[in-house]
Amino acid sequence: MDEAVLQRIVSDPNYQALRTQRLRFGWTLTIIMMIVYYGFILMIAFGKSFLARPIGNGVTTLGIPLGFGVIIVTVILTAIYVRRANTEFDALAEQVRREALQ
Repeated sequence: MDEAVLQRIVSDPNYQALRTQRLRFGWTLTIIMMIVYYGFILMIAFGKSFLARPIGNGVTTLGIPLGFGVIIVTVILTAIYVRRANTEFDALAEQVRREALQ
């Protein structure tokens, strides 16, 4: 890549906004996922009796839906990221690209 184009991209306020927003959003989702995942792992390690509680009269315990909940949260967070990346971040990246190549 041409050095002048690279400098235009780096100095573009839209690029700085894109970089900051994407980084902040990614870390926010990462922290949420870590809390959910490690919270579940900590419950497995220290709350076995809580997770082993049966639901109703069957053999299913509370740990099963909570484990599925971790998977569902992962899918939802991924979908949220992909939606925002495909709309907001891609539009901003395209704007940065157009301005850099003028």
